[in-house]
Amino acid sequence: MKQYIGVDIGGTKCAVTFGREDAAGFRIADKTGFATTDVQGTIQGLKDGIAAILERNGLQAAEVSGIGISCGGPLDSRRGVVLSPPNLPGWDNIPIVRILSEAFGIPAAIQNDANACALAEWRFGAGKGSRNMAFLTFGTGLGAGLVLDGKLYSGTNDNAGELGHLRLSPFGPVGYGKAGSFEGFCSGSGIRQLAQSAVKERLQMGGKVAWCPDGDLEAITAKDVAIAASEGDELALRVMRTSAEFLGAGLSILIDIINPEVIVIGSIYARNEAFFKPLMQAVIDREALPLAAAVCRVVPAALGEEIGDYAALAVAASI
Repeated sequence: MKQYIGVDIGGTKCAVTFGREDAAGFRIADKTGFATTDVQGTIQGLKDGIAAILERNGLQAAEVSGIGISCGGPLDSRRGVVLSPPNLPGWDNIPIVRILSEAFGIPAAIQNDANACALAEWRFGAGKGSRNMAFLTFGTGLGAGLVLDGKLYSGTNDNAGELGHLRLSPFGPVGYGKAGSFEGFCSGSGIRQLAQSAVKERLQMGGKVAWCPDGDLEAITAKDVAIAASEGDELALRVMRTSAEFLGAGLSILIDIINPEVIVIGSIYARNEAFFKPLMQAVIDREALPLAAAVCRVVPAALGEEIGDYAALAVAASI
């Protein structure tokens, strides 16, 4: 049996998780969490959380195979250093891997959260058993991670797989600091921008929109659009159709470049697969190389709301 500790560092909260892996499979055995504060307070919280889990489960350091850390980038996974993530003020060149490894005498490693989630879906979720897999978050933004030839591929300096930055159109919603980007069309914030534009057009022409009754464009959310589309609203369907078709365009590029067996997509796609899949697939059938498209499955993520816990543990399991 192998035992791992996972550390998930977020902008508002952190979690420490304990997992066991044996012949019967992998399971999460314990978890503790706390609110993210300043740098030193958060690091101390992580140490306290790890110590508490070790004590509660009667574990010695030698019985734990590794500590895996999942954190928003930028970071340097090779040096184990966090490099000023926008959601973690003050985390400037923090050698978190060395700090935790030395504190407990356990090997540690770190990956950005998208790469960690890719490892989780590959080891424990929808990509299990594949050798070439891509994972897309499709949440508030569009993060991605690549597993190629059975190994996480992070590139020369941890910037591989930044699919959200691809420009798919000269114009369009802004994502990743770029109008018309993959993230602009295929993320919660992008769908919101598409909806705001569509509603504004309708209102300026004297029309009304049932899911924006007060004309408050700022109040629109991607969830509002998805619900309205599921109820058959024509304007919401048009917005979602645009996102689905650009998803197909972006995935076609990905399929042609890395020839994956499976593409795993989370969050918004996972919750709305029945709508997205046929529109996305029609574009893939038209745009991607037929031989590459024929061997690639596009599937929803399997780990759901627990993916953050599994992500950090997957990093530990990969040490």
